[in-house]
Amino acid sequence: MGWLLLGIVIGIGLPVQTGVNTRLRDQLGTWRASCTSFAIGSGCLLVGWGVTAPMVRPVAWAQLACQPGWLWLGGLLGVAYLTGNLLLFLRLGAVQTVLFPIAGQVLMGLLIDQFGWFQAARVPLTGWRVAGALLVMAGITLTVITPQSPRVTTQPRAWGWQLLGILLGMLSASQTAINGRLGLVLHSAVAAALISFLVGTAALALIVGLARTSTPVHHPVTPWWAWTGGFLGALYVLGNVSLMQRLGTGLTVMIVLVGLVTGSLLIDQLGWLGAPKRAVTSRQLVGLSLMLIGVAAIRLIG
Repeated sequence: MGWLLLGIVIGIGLPVQTGVNTRLRDQLGTWRASCTSFAIGSGCLLVGWGVTAPMVRPVAWAQLACQPGWLWLGGLLGVAYLTGNLLLFLRLGAVQTVLFPIAGQVLMGLLIDQFGWFQAARVPLTGWRVAGALLVMAGITLTVITPQSPRVTTQPRAWGWQLLGILLGMLSASQTAINGRLGLVLHSAVAAALISFLVGTAALALIVGLARTSTPVHHPVTPWWAWTGGFLGALYVLGNVSLMQRLGTGLTVMIVLVGLVTGSLLIDQLGWLGAPKRAVTSRQLVGLSLMLIGVAAIRLIG
């Protein structure tokens, strides 16, 4: 139960991080804000590794030499997911940018468990696990799509962007599995998260250097909390690595999604980070309940 609660907590932190990074983006621009966030997260993880290293099992750095190259891809997949969502938002709008990647995450999480991809522990696909995944997706749909939401677009070529959204979600679930495996190889969740962040920071620094864009300044004064996105991102990746090793990819993905939706509803209800207050509806509460029932079906029965 403790690990399930941890998954919900780190999932709640994800929309908070998004709101924080949005404020930093207004100050620095998209790519520089992302690079800054990754760099701050790398610094936090480096400090965390330095503090915890004497108290835990030594990191098995030598093991990296005989491991497959895909272990280094976690950070790059995180950058791809971030970039792809920016493109999706411009072409599909907010609702579909949430729904299609989540569908990809749930699908890929179950596939990784079923076939043991990325050397993950195999968890056979059962009817209860499928039913639980469908309940999670139904719950997310109820909470995201409201009567005021735009209809799913039927414009020509929109299906290509929708498929891209599913693919991005599958990449995100793959990142969770890869980082989880890296944590097992190194005997350290902190070291695995640190490597993922360093790779992502290097990739974003390269993009910023090649783009050479000017820095837009919309907010002359940036609040202190606008710089905490990297810290929240570090906790998110670190939590995912730890959960993956104990719950498997599929359940980790879904319990974090429950937290994500919960965090989004809390931001709307309480008006955190300057967001306009929107009352949570009974429809959204039903959706959240369906998600919790779906997770229970996978964890306790499936």
